[in-house]
Amino acid sequence: MAMMLLIQQRRTMTAAEVADELEVSVRTVYRDIAALQASGVPLWTESGPGGGIRLVEGWRTKLDGLTGDEAAALFFGGVPSAVADLGLGTVLVAAQTKVIAMLPPELRGRAARLRERFHVDAPGWFDDGAPPEALTAVSDAVWSGRCLDVAYRRADQTVSRLLDPLGLVLKAGTWYLVAAHRQQARTYKVSRIDAATVLPEASWRPDGFDLAEWWARSSAEFDRSLLRYRCRIRLSARALRRLHLAVGAMAATRARETASAPGDDGWSEVDLWTESEDVAVYQLFTLMTGVEVLEPASLRAAVRAVAQELADRNC
Repeated sequence: MAMMLLIQQRRTMTAAEVADELEVSVRTVYRDIAALQASGVPLWTESGPGGGIRLVEGWRTKLDGLTGDEAAALFFGGVPSAVADLGLGTVLVAAQTKVIAMLPPELRGRAARLRERFHVDAPGWFDDGAPPEALTAVSDAVWSGRCLDVAYRRADQTVSRLLDPLGLVLKAGTWYLVAAHRQQARTYKVSRIDAATVLPEASWRPDGFDLAEWWARSSAEFDRSLLRYRCRIRLSARALRRLHLAVGAMAATRARETASAPGDDGWSEVDLWTESEDVAVYQLFTLMTGVEVLEPASLRAAVRAVAQELADRNC
């Protein structure tokens, strides 16, 4: 279907161009052309210079009937909770119905099986499921490209902010607003927005701003900023392999880069960065008997004290 819509838009494309655009092999393109032709889609190919894949002149898919909101809802179709939070639940159903209706019978059955057998549940187990009250106004400002006046609750006080919305991100069931304040992009947790007013003024947006790229970079910087506490530890080979389960991928990767060659006992020394000493004690205990703290002395003493208390309670 993606190939059919692409060719309909571009009018003529070579198999190599389609394969590159859809990130599939040329062999897959030719196989899908045959499948579409067999289902009644009037595709034809022409070899030689100036040739390519075309649709019969004047033929168009029924998907031209999608509205703008229906097309937008399809982008969130894999995360039903996000669609519902944004008030697009019924719109998504309408869009999916139109897509299913125009599919060839074989693909229609495959799509039905997918909906029956796979489900994405984005929120965490203990999330109450209710979207933040300000989400409707925030999403309206993001979609319409207008300024947003908010009352934002910080740890110590509530502040007023005039924001230029840049995008919304759903992370593990939590909504975040990416917005510029005084032309500096920042992240705001939508549940902390106590009041939001969409203003008539058009918002400012940096040229070429890419929300996904900015979020990935910002998230990585935030993760690195949390790793402020350094300790030196010895790990068994098994503990070193499982380190990411205890401290997370970023801290584990950083630690493995400092790992010494294994000794005769198979253990290696690494520098590990965590959030704090208390966090380090908790994380290292998940490695059980595969860890030994070398420094600082305070962390070694803390681990020994917890281990002793645990032993006394279970003697």
